[in-house]
Amino acid sequence: MAKKYGALAQKKVEKAVHEMKTGKLRSGKSGKKVTSRKQAIAIGLSEARKEGGKVPATKSAKKKTPSKKKAS
Repeated sequence: MAKKYGALAQKKVEKAVHEMKTGKLRSGKSGKKVTSRKQAIAIGLSEARKEGGKVPATKSAKKKTPSKKKAS
């Protein structure tokens, strides 16, 4: 079985969680301090995605595929 996440994703998440723990991680739009571990991981994965790292697509991106409708 192939790995889901690549090395770049691992480094980005590690860096984001470290920044969150030291109080330096800020959210993108509002600029508020990130306190949630899950949010820090999401930010790290998002950064890895932008740089072309091996990261699975988000749930919302998976749902956006057009559904097949029956022609009547």
